[in-house]
Amino acid sequence: MSEHAELWPRLAIAILATWRVTHLLAREDGPGDVIARLRAALGASLWGKLVDCFHCLSLWVAAPAALWVAATPLEACVVWLAISGAACLCERLGAPEVVMQPIADPAHTMADAPRSEAQGDHDGMLRTEA
Repeated sequence: MSEHAELWPRLAIAILATWRVTHLLAREDGPGDVIARLRAALGASLWGKLVDCFHCLSLWVAAPAALWVAATPLEACVVWLAISGAACLCERLGAPEVVMQPIADPAHTMADAPRSEAQGDHDGMLRTEA
């Protein structure tokens, strides 16, 4: 009974620690920009690509945490995926909401625009014509 009672706090700690370390490595500059310099040094190598992807990196960070939580090798495999998945969910919880809006029909907006805009003074583009 005490084995199961000890599992949940360890699992929660492992999830939060995995999210924290993965977020630090993938999304933050770190103290003194140490992590940013590390990512820049890794560049486009295999390790650099790994550090760029939060989801991929969380798998590797979760592996030692799973060994700390699980009692058996089979349990470690399942716990490993659970810790990584929970860390990915934590990352999504903190992400800004994505709002999808339809793009206005250019033909419709030009017909409704005032005469100076319809003549090309303002065509809705950010760039100006040279």
